[in-house]
Amino acid sequence: MPDNSIVILVGGEAGQGLVTIGQLMAKALVRAGYEVCVVQDYQSRIRGGHNTFVIRTGLDAFHAPSEKVDILVALNAETLALHKHQLTPGGIVLADEALDTTGLNALRIPFKKLAPKAVYENVVALGVVASALCKDLGHLEDLLRETFGKKGQEVVEQNLAVLRAAYAWVRTQEYGFACMPPPPENPGQRLMLTGNEAVALGALAAGCNFCSFYPMTPGSSVALSLAEHAKDMGTVVEQAEDEIAAANMAVGAACAGARAIVPTSGGGFALMVEAVSLAGMLETPVVFLVAMRPGPATGLPTRTEQADLNLVLYAGHGEFPRAVFTPGSVDECFYLAHRAFEMAEKYQSPVFVLTDQYLADSFQNVEPFDLASLPELPAPLLAPDDPKTYKRFALTEDGVSPRAIPGFSEALVVSDSDEHTEDGKLTEDLDVRVKMVTKRLAKGVGLAEDAVPPGFYGEDDAELLLVCWGSTLHAAMEARELLEEAGRSVAVLHFSQVWPLNGDQFLPRLEAAGRAVCVEGNATGQLARLIRQETGFRFTDLVLRFDGLPISAAFILRGLESIL
Repeated sequence: MPDNSIVILVGGEAGQGLVTIGQLMAKALVRAGYEVCVVQDYQSRIRGGHNTFVIRTGLDAFHAPSEKVDILVALNAETLALHKHQLTPGGIVLADEALDTTGLNALRIPFKKLAPKAVYENVVALGVVASALCKDLGHLEDLLRETFGKKGQEVVEQNLAVLRAAYAWVRTQEYGFACMPPPPENPGQRLMLTGNEAVALGALAAGCNFCSFYPMTPGSSVALSLAEHAKDMGTVVEQAEDEIAAANMAVGAACAGARAIVPTSGGGFALMVEAVSLAGMLETPVVFLVAMRPGPATGLPTRTEQADLNLVLYAGHGEFPRAVFTPGSVDECFYLAHRAFEMAEKYQSPVFVLTDQYLADSFQNVEPFDLASLPELPAPLLAPDDPKTYKRFALTEDGVSPRAIPGFSEALVVSDSDEHTEDGKLTEDLDVRVKMVTKRLAKGVGLAEDAVPPGFYGEDDAELLLVCWGSTLHAAMEARELLEEAGRSVAVLHFSQVWPLNGDQFLPRLEAAGRAVCVEGNATGQLARLIRQETGFRFTDLVLRFDGLPISAAFILRGLESIL
């Protein structure tokens, strides 16, 4: 299927309002009925630097980044210099008339004339883009009213006047750019969310009522989204003094009966691993959201990577069960966040949702979530049948003990970070130690049985199998479509849960493939190594990206050139 999408790249310095332009335009497109996928690329600066907000839009369903540019909105000269080579034939530059656009198809915008003050220049750019796309201003006008309504009617009218003037100015110019196709009729209600916003909503749908965090890009916006709804949903959101405190707060809250989440990133999570181990010993359900960015240390703090799988997989001293979910889309961020709480509550263990900066910050259009389809989460035991004989860590066949909450009954709930007896008292009895370790690990059997199977897309006998996890899903799907158009037989195997691995769910597909290639956003092929460790299957071919940019279909195709 030909790529009929249009890619709009808005570039400039931090503080120039490019996010305002991008978000308002993306929202207007979604409301009109178009598909949208946004990639945000920004440097770790409050002002200056070079940032981009890229919108891929059209009528066809897609949720992968693209490397082409059809409309380049250059808010400064640096953007023009860095991205003009990405322009497609027929692409257009929208830039201030003071910038040199020689040799380019360009609309040279008189910003100073159209904007009464510099603060309105982003609204000018918004009107110019809408006019170049031949889009009606209705949705943008509504969005400006919603955005600036609290500042008073005068501010709203000023912004509307600038928007309309910029829109009308384009109509007086001669330029070459094909209009977008008309939107679908009656597109229905849809949402535009980032991955982090969807994680927050999934957590709330699961009954999350406690969040502790220490700010760290790109995980912080999960906490901010929860805080936005905290009053209505009865959720406590606490910014702690550091990551160690944040993780231990969540463990304590969970011990007291709260459903707790800790959003962070790799560097912050590295400080939390002792608390993860504590949750394992206390058999306490806590969800950790780890949004990956390139390391080691500070690394590239605002870019994307998939290099923290091993960190999350082995975090915490000692042996105890866990589950690791890796959503591939904004939609999956919602449902897998909910499932993370479900598995944490069911098996009384820490559970992880592993995303990355690209997915965390990527806006995508999604259908309203089907709340009625979500399963009920296991509830703690508020009143044991016999409080006097209650044992918090009673030995059971599946390893899951009855979990009572302190203060909700006459039962004495005792727990300890040291090894303990069934009733929670510290012990150094080595026979008890063996029984307790065996009990805790038995929960891993249930977690493996409940593991989400990898998604498989394509024919069973495909000659090429692209294996991926997390946010690489849609790039792999688009690469598959392009390869099939070229006559290749291709399938995709996507892991939205990477631990525990249940080989029965995917090993036959790996063994049946003519050639299996693992696509990952790291330098060492961490999932490929994990699969080999657990099943013995060895990938001979890898496509790896670790330059801080999200994986695209074009990148996968370039990587396959030396393999196929």
